[in-house]
Amino acid sequence: MTVHFLVPDGIDDPRHPSGGNVYDRRLGAALADLGVPVHEHRVGAAGPGPLLARLPEGAVVLVDGLIASTTDVLVAESCRLRVAVLLHMPGSGPAEPVVLRAVHAVVTTSAWARRWVLERQVPADRVQVAVPGADRGPVVTGSADGTRLLCVGPVTPAKGYDDLLTALAEVRDLAWRCRCVGALDLTPSYVGRLRERARGLDLADRVELVGPLPPARLDAVRAVTDLVVAPSRRESYGMALAEGLARGLPAIATDVGGHPEALGPAAGGSLPGTLVPVGDPTAFARALREWLGDAVLRDRWRRAAATRRQGLGGWGRTATEVAHVLNRIAPGPVVPVVGRR
Repeated sequence: MTVHFLVPDGIDDPRHPSGGNVYDRRLGAALADLGVPVHEHRVGAAGPGPLLARLPEGAVVLVDGLIASTTDVLVAESCRLRVAVLLHMPGSGPAEPVVLRAVHAVVTTSAWARRWVLERQVPADRVQVAVPGADRGPVVTGSADGTRLLCVGPVTPAKGYDDLLTALAEVRDLAWRCRCVGALDLTPSYVGRLRERARGLDLADRVELVGPLPPARLDAVRAVTDLVVAPSRRESYGMALAEGLARGLPAIATDVGGHPEALGPAAGGSLPGTLVPVGDPTAFARALREWLGDAVLRDRWRRAAATRRQGLGGWGRTATEVAHVLNRIAPGPVVPVVGRR
């Protein structure tokens, strides 16, 4: 049975890479590898209504949460279609809780997001976690002094770049450089204020707003990075953390949403970094000072990150979890999935 996968129209826009778009693209490919017939539909400003109306009764539909959160047409269509919502970031639209209660299944990217959904009175047996996969690469050796920092994500207030800049200013007496990789045109006024503030703090030559990079170039940047920094105010999982850990990179991240799940611990309970309170630049700066000033701590975090790397699952495991959900809601088998990997 074909799975109709509804994704945002800009899923492949190189100017605006996002964790949700990467998840959708990698999931679709991994489902196909499992033998699931996937028909992708790109949904633009007109919304999914006309497309859904054309699908036959009983069709299995997997809908990106960005689409689901902006329309209530899924509530009516769930009476005749078998709908699952792939929820990347909870709380994205006013119609979302009503939609989540109406559809047949909700797939979240973290246990934290699942708890958020359950708090909206969605029955527990309809909500399944499918953590993003990660492609393990060679472990990054890192520099002796650990001064090369990397922050990945669109430069928007939700990602907390202003808090990061404040934290970096508090450790300006130490040697470091920070690359920030992500879209610069989503909130131009915010980016402009960041640049102006960096100049005022005399940090403009140490904080580089790189803009978005294709996967191969971003991986090349990771190869010359020492530490991932993630100051987000909202985060359903934290793919930037997981992708860094897949190369053995430790991280300092805010204790928000799914960040604790993405960071670890590694096997044996060791932490490949640390979590700090969200919205607390002083705590972030304190963690940075500890990292930059303590070679023993750097070695411990790096060893924990290399161990955590081994525990990261691939996209095949993610697709298997989603396929189990689709099998459960479909009127006929989507694909015979025997085990989980």
